[in-house]
Order: sequence, then structure tokens, then C-alpha cells
Amino acid sequence: MTLRPLLAAALCCACATSPKPAAEPAAEKPAAPKGSEPMPRLTATPHAAELLSTPAEDFARVCDDAIAKAKQQVVQLKALPAGQDAQALALYDEVVDLLSNAGARAGLAKEVHPDLKFREACEACEQKIEAYNVELSLDRPLYDALSKVDQKALDPVASFWLFKTLREFRRSGVDRDEATRTRVKTLNEELVKLGQAFGRNIRDDVRTVQADPRDLEGLPADWLAAHPRGKDGKVAVTTNTPDYLPVMTYAKGVKLREQLWRAYRDRAYPKNVEVLNQMLGKRHELATLLGYESWAAYVTETKMVKNAGTARDFIDQGRAATEARARADMAMLIERKKKDVPNATAIEPWEHQFYEDRVRAESFGLDSQALRPYFEYGNVEQGVMSITSKLFGVRYVAVKDAKVWHPDVETFDVLEGEQLIGRIHLDMHPRDGKYKHAAQFGLTVGRGGRELPEAVLVCNFPARGELMEHAQVETFFHEFGHLLHEVFAGRQRWAGVSGVRTEWDFVEVPSMLLQEWPLDGTALKAFAKHHQTGAPMPDTLLAQLKRAKEFGAGLDSRRQFFLSAVSLAFHEKKPGFDTNQVLKEVQEKFVPFRREWVPGSHFELGFGHLDGYSAIYYTYQWSTVIAKDLLTRFREKGMLDSDLATEYRKKVLDPGGSVEADKLVRDFLGRPHSFAAYEAWLNNKG
Repeated sequence: MTLRPLLAAALCCACATSPKPAAEPAAEKPAAPKGSEPMPRLTATPHAAELLSTPAEDFARVCDDAIAKAKQQVVQLKALPAGQDAQALALYDEVVDLLSNAGARAGLAKEVHPDLKFREACEACEQKIEAYNVELSLDRPLYDALSKVDQKALDPVASFWLFKTLREFRRSGVDRDEATRTRVKTLNEELVKLGQAFGRNIRDDVRTVQADPRDLEGLPADWLAAHPRGKDGKVAVTTNTPDYLPVMTYAKGVKLREQLWRAYRDRAYPKNVEVLNQMLGKRHELATLLGYESWAAYVTETKMVKNAGTARDFIDQGRAATEARARADMAMLIERKKKDVPNATAIEPWEHQFYEDRVRAESFGLDSQALRPYFEYGNVEQGVMSITSKLFGVRYVAVKDAKVWHPDVETFDVLEGEQLIGRIHLDMHPRDGKYKHAAQFGLTVGRGGRELPEAVLVCNFPARGELMEHAQVETFFHEFGHLLHEVFAGRQRWAGVSGVRTEWDFVEVPSMLLQEWPLDGTALKAFAKHHQTGAPMPDTLLAQLKRAKEFGAGLDSRRQFFLSAVSLAFHEKKPGFDTNQVLKEVQEKFVPFRREWVPGSHFELGFGHLDGYSAIYYTYQWSTVIAKDLLTRFREKGMLDSDLATEYRKKVLDPGGSVEADKLVRDFLGRPHSFAAYEAWLNNKG
């Protein structure tokens, strides 16, 4: 696999304005590590987003320049005489920084830029960077030069970074024969193109269902007002989230829900059939070429789980833990359906969200449409920022004149006291050609004393002035957790351990944890105001929300373990199998859950995580288990306790990838993490 010192994929699964500051306060100069030169002081605000506002030709030239500069650094590094350890590390760090930042910007822009020509330039840039990454990963003289660095002369962080770097070289096949290295290079280049095609086919395939207005009965008035009838009297409903989620939740027309469900699960069909098969086949070939049994074995080696067997055991543990709760949830759904269909014995996939909403309304007293008026997008954005500002001691200052890629994008500088510590951008609403889900993307890897982190939140929420579902509010908090992690952790000296550079099965922990805040009454009441009257959400509605949200946890968690099992199964098997058939077989192991596959559907072709996350979708639930454990401390002291939040930030977020994730957790909990808190929550005991 390509040498990737930094996490390359986006992290999935966010006011008032003020002028741009005239100048950035200088960062405090940190102590230099042993064997290194003093670090320069910061002199400029982050500005990488400006590259996305330039012509495509200029962006392509900047990409080429970054690669050329990286090549120059490598030449200098390999020419160093023995004993120049500090200089060797500094040069390699520049290579990592240049390639990581150029790749991150291309990766973001190909998903969000409104101009097709620009997106194509980004894909070409990614391919060039990946090709050079592969070349580097197989560069034996470079590996030999770094191997000669005396680790005893390094501080612990630099030593850990070098250990991880050398390990990735070996995992890339640098010490193999020439024929193997050549084939590894080819496979990596092909996999980049396949991954781009897989995501592009999903992103570009927005399907539309023409709905009879009668079938839309039950939808909120604000949604209906935003979707007028066409000349034929029909209403166009797309597979984009702001359409899909409300229709699947509220529309009384069963046939419409089925039609939209099938359209959503047929995105990228048939284009991704061959793309997915090739992607799985080449991953398997690459892993076995490097001496691993499967791609799953290869990709889990550097994660917290250490191997595919532990990941499989964890999924099995989750399947067992969720079964009783899932069956209880399903029984309630079927019982409610019987009011409409007296002889009902099962819930169809397109009925899950609808009947979950009905049960919450009728059995737990929660009318989810009664929640919507309290979640106007602007209020939610302000609430997310206000809560995180108080928790973590930062301020968000809007930059009105920032140069960005689309007028919808909002830009904020993040300040701690008077010190600028990073910049964030919010690209939050759907449009043609844009990424269809929710994710956080990096733009610049922060390095202590040298450059500040810059990152982007990409979502598909209703526009300002429109109303959100509570589930979307949770997603906002979730993704903002990634964004804060990127900023807070973006001050390590070395690019290879700065930002969200922990083991990949830990990166979802901060987001899963922050996702708990919109479920807490105290936090929610701070921003959940009626969009017309400004009145806070009543205590009765808050109590109903809490009770109702507990319903469905068994099925929802089981779905996550199901997706984890699909992801792992696709990458443990030898290529040549029918992915749709395996999807069906895995779903049967997770009954009563039955939501993603029926004959003729193709969910796996639109399962975007199969590109970035490949075999390790389990990381979401692994991270959830850890997050539930971390949450126990906040439950004890209070969700808005800023002292505890500061401790959490310092011990878990700020270190980035400078130490192993297990140590981060132990430092905060005072013990290793366990499954107990998650299981207690699942069984309504925590």
C-alpha cells in the first residue's frame, strides 16, 4: 500500500460575522525537540482555501509545484552525510507536509467544487500525488537514510513518528524485490483511480422520483412549501438527504417511500458493479503480494485492534449484545404497523423510519415534527459553536472576506484568548456535483510554530431559515467533533503526528462523544429556540425527546455492526464473489434487522465508506464503545463542565497522533477502556 504518513480519507460519517483580523498574533514558541532546529514563529493566517477559488489551471500548477518541491527535499535528504539526523527528519517532514496538504486540498475540492473542470483537475492532482507517494514508499535509498537516524537522539514524539514512518515503508514493500515493488506501484495507482470513480459515481448519481402530492401527506408544511408542484402536478423528490430523510420519516404514501428507498439504494448502479469488484480484487492482490492473508489483515495491522480477528470478534460481540434490544425494538414496530395492516408480521426496509417515528410519537409522546421548529439551521449552527466555545475555551470569529470555492461557504478563525489557533470552513448545504453525505476534510496540517491547521466541514443540511431534523442536529455535532480534533491536535511539531493522526479506529471517538451533547437537556435547551417565537424548547418536549431517543437504539446499533460486518467480509474473502449475495448473507445474520437489502437492490454500490474505510467500518462502533466509556466522566460532573472538557481536550484531543490511542484513553479514564458502559447504555442502565 502507498506510504501514507497522514490519514488521507475524509472523516466521516456545522453567526455572527466580523472583519478578518489585520494580522495573526504570533504563536508561543515551543521548546525544540532534541536533535532539531528551533521552530520559526507563525506570521500568517491559514489561507489554503484561497487555492480553491483560483482557476483550475492555477490549482494544477500549485499541485505540480508541491510535488516538485517534495522531490527536491528528497534529493537533499538522500545526499546528507551520516550523522545529520535532525536535518534528515526536517527534510522528510517537509515532504510529508507538502504532499499531505496538496492531496488534502485536491481531495476536498473534487468533492465540493462547483466547476467540473476544477474537480477533474483535482482528480488529476490526486493521481500525481498518489503516484509519487507510491514512488517514495518504494524508494529504498530514502528508507535506508531514515533508518540510519539515531532514535536515541530523539524526543519520544519524534521517535514514535519515525517508528511509524519506517513501519509504513516496510508495509509498502520497500524491502521486496524489484518485480514486487513494480507491481505494488501499479496496483496503488490503479486503486486511486478506482476509488475516485467509485465516489464520483455515487456523488453524481442523484435520482429523482416524481411524487403524487397525495403520497406526501404527513410531511411538514415547511418542506411542502419548499417543494411546489411541477407543470404535471407532480412533486420532484430527490435522493439528496434534505429530501430523502423527511420523506422516509413522514410520508404516508407507502409506495412513494418504497420507490424512493429503491432509488436511493440504486445510486451508482450499474456503474459501480465493475468498479467495486476491481477495487476489492486489487486490494486483495496487493495485500497478498505483501505477505498478508487478506486486505482486512493488512489494513487492521496498524489499528487499535491490531488484526482482523479482533475486529471480527468485536463485531460478533456487538451482534450478540444488540440482539435482545433489537428484537424488542422490532416487536414494537410490528405492533404499531398492525394498526395500519392488521395481519402484519414484518417491517419492510422503507417502513423503518416511518414506524420508528410513529412509535416515538404514540408510545413515547414525541411528535418529531414538533421538534423541527426548534431546529432552524442558523440557530443550530450558533448553538454548536456556542456550546463548544464554552466547553473548550475558544472563540469563532467570522471572516467575511475569505476567498472560498462557493458563496454558501462560511469561514471562521478559531482563537484561544487572543491567539489564533486555526481556521475552519462550513460548507453545509446541498448542490449539484457536491459530496452527498457529511464529512470533515483537512486543508492544512498544522505544525507547532510553523503553520496553523485549516479544515472544512461538508454537510447537506437544509438552508439557513429552514428546519432540521434532530438526527441532523446530532450529525452536526458529530462532524464538528472531527473539526475540533483537527484544530486542537494540529500543533504538533511533526506533520506525521499532527492533527487527526491517531489510529484510524480511534478517529471517530471525539465525534461520537460530542454527538451526545444534543441528547442532553441542559445543552439542548441552550440553543433549541422556536424559530418564530424564540421560546426555548419546553421541558416536556425535552423529556419526551430523551425517552423517545432511547427507542430504536438496538436496531440502530445492530445496523452499524451489520455495516461493519459487510465491510470486513468484502475484504476477507478472495475476489470473484458476488458482493450483492454476500450483502444478503450478512444481513440474514443480523435479523431482525433487515433494512439495506431486498432482491433487486444494490446498497453496496452506494456504500461510500467502502472506498475510504475499506475493511474497517467497524471503527464507528469501536469508537462509540470508547466514547460511551469517556462519557461516564461527563455524566458524573456535568455535560457543560468546562474544567473536565479542558482536561479531555488536553489529554485526548491535543496530542493528535503523537502517542498511541490506548494511552490517550487511559490518561483520561485512569484505566483501559471497556465494553461495559456501552452495554449498560444499550440495556437502559447507563
